[in-house]
Amino acid sequence: MKTLLHPASERGQANHGWLKTHHSFSFADYYDAAKVHFGKLRVLNDDWIAARQGFGLHPHQNMEIITIPLAGKLRHGDNMGNESVIVPGEVQVMSAGTGVWHSEYNASETDPLELLQIWIFPDKNGYQPRYDDYKFDETAQHDRWQLLVSPDARDESLWINQQAFLSLRKVVDEKSFSYPLNHPDHGVYFFVIAGNLTVAGQQLATRDAVGVWEIPGAVPVDAEKESLLLAIEVPMK
Repeated sequence: MKTLLHPASERGQANHGWLKTHHSFSFADYYDAAKVHFGKLRVLNDDWIAARQGFGLHPHQNMEIITIPLAGKLRHGDNMGNESVIVPGEVQVMSAGTGVWHSEYNASETDPLELLQIWIFPDKNGYQPRYDDYKFDETAQHDRWQLLVSPDARDESLWINQQAFLSLRKVVDEKSFSYPLNHPDHGVYFFVIAGNLTVAGQQLATRDAVGVWEIPGAVPVDAEKESLLLAIEVPMK
C-alpha cells in the first residue's frame, strides 16, 4: 500500500477578500509540480465565499465537477437553463462535456458560504453537458459510508462520466472501520472535513488529506473522536 500525505498547512491558498480558498492541487496562480492531480482527481478546492459574492458566468469543458456545500447557501445558474439553491446535505454534479457556462454565488445576504469543489477527468471527452443535484439523508452517513457519486447512480447516488466514487462518513460511535475499494486498481484520496483520524497509518487532522493506492483489499481507518471523512475513489491511470 502506497500513501501520499497532504497536510492542510501545505495546500495552496489565496485570500481575495470575498473569497478565501485552499487548493489541494495546482490551480489558478498556485502551482506545485508534485500536486497536479491524484489519478483522475484533478481539483479539490476548499472555498469560503462572503455573503452575496461568488463566481460570475464562466466556461468549463470536458470535466466532471462536483460541489459539496458545507455551510450556507449556494446559488447555481447555467446556460442549460438550470437554476437552483443548494445547502449542506445536498450535492451538485455538472458534466461540462463539450462546453458549459455557469455561475456560483452565495445566496445569503448575511452569512458566508463554505464548500468543496471537486474536478474529476471524464473517461472521454465530448459528452453532452448535464447538471443534477440531490438532497441526501445525512443520518445515513452515521458510522457508515454514504455513497454520493458513482458512475452508474447506484444506491441513489448522483452519477458522473467516470469510474469514480465519492463517499462521506460521519464517525459517531464506531471508531475503527475500513474503506472497501470498488475496483482493485483504483486509488482513494481521503480528505478530513473535520476531526482526527488515522488513515492507512497516516495521522490526519481537520483538512489534512492522504492519497492511498496499490491497496490490498480495504483501507483501515481509526478515529480519535467524532469526525467527518470524505473518500474520493478514482482510477489511477
